[in-house]
Amino acid sequence: MFDGDTLWVQPLDGGRYRKLRLDGLDAPEICQDGGVASRDALAARVLRQVVTVRERSHDDYGRALVRLQHGGDDVGAFMVQQGQAWSYRWRHSEGPFAQEEAQARAQKKGLFTAASPEPPRDFRRRHGPCPMPPRP
Repeated sequence: MFDGDTLWVQPLDGGRYRKLRLDGLDAPEICQDGGVASRDALAARVLRQVVTVRERSHDDYGRALVRLQHGGDDVGAFMVQQGQAWSYRWRHSEGPFAQEEAQARAQKKGLFTAASPEPPRDFRRRHGPCPMPPRP
């Protein structure tokens, strides 16, 4: 896991790991408040589990944008529903997980326990990207 919306997945037949970006959500940056909790929630859900990957396109960084399923559930919807990410807003759209986000906000789950959590887009605009962790 890298953060709450980016992970590495290895094909069942072995082969090279692929870096994937969950489509339709935006999780806090790893150095942002809630970033580690979001990453840990994603890891608790899918680490060392068999998942189904449906690729839609690629982002500006070359990562595949994917919908991920585990046990028949949409992992992106789960992350937003648990308050670990925002539904990804684009132009005038509230995003594909607007209903899950509204539910998490109403129940004050995860990020939404804070009065006004800062969306990652605003955090990146103010602080830039998180520094890369030191190599072991």
